[in-house]
Amino acid sequence: MVRIDSERISSLLKQAREGNRQAFSEIVRIMMSPVVALTYKMTRDKDAALDLAQDTFVAAWENLRDFKSDAKFEAWLYRIATNRTLNYINRKKRRANDSSIAEYASNQNLEREFDQKELRKRVLDFTAQLPVQQRLAFELRFYKQLSFEEMAEVTGKAVGTVKTLYREAIKKLRQTAVKEGWNK
Repeated sequence: MVRIDSERISSLLKQAREGNRQAFSEIVRIMMSPVVALTYKMTRDKDAALDLAQDTFVAAWENLRDFKSDAKFEAWLYRIATNRTLNYINRKKRRANDSSIAEYASNQNLEREFDQKELRKRVLDFTAQLPVQQRLAFELRFYKQLSFEEMAEVTGKAVGTVKTLYREAIKKLRQTAVKEGWNK
């Protein structure tokens, strides 16, 4: 898992808000992998994930003046990425009459952050079957290690709602682990 240097981001953000494109380019370099990882885990489509990440940074640059300095920049950026990705998923669902759900379940790629390839595959298969909002809550908490407050900020939902979504995802994960005998 990539650790993000929040102090470095804050320093670059200050410069970028003053119009320094080089500073924003450095933010993009630092944050590109985590944003692509988030969009990929939601879409299971490498090309779409890259496009959505790029769109996220364009939107962030265009709306940098709207960013509230008291908020965490990474959470604000994840929220932009999440909103764009959810919009993409909804458009795809409408066009494909829900056939994209089958694509999520069938399109399995390995996740680099796990040590054991088999467990990695099982967890990805599991998360692909979660409803989108539970999958997002699981991703933000488990992989991005955001607090529930940050998750609420990213998703635009109440803290209690994101806690419930995450708790339901974990409950299903435990049930799947027992059922599939993952502890063996």
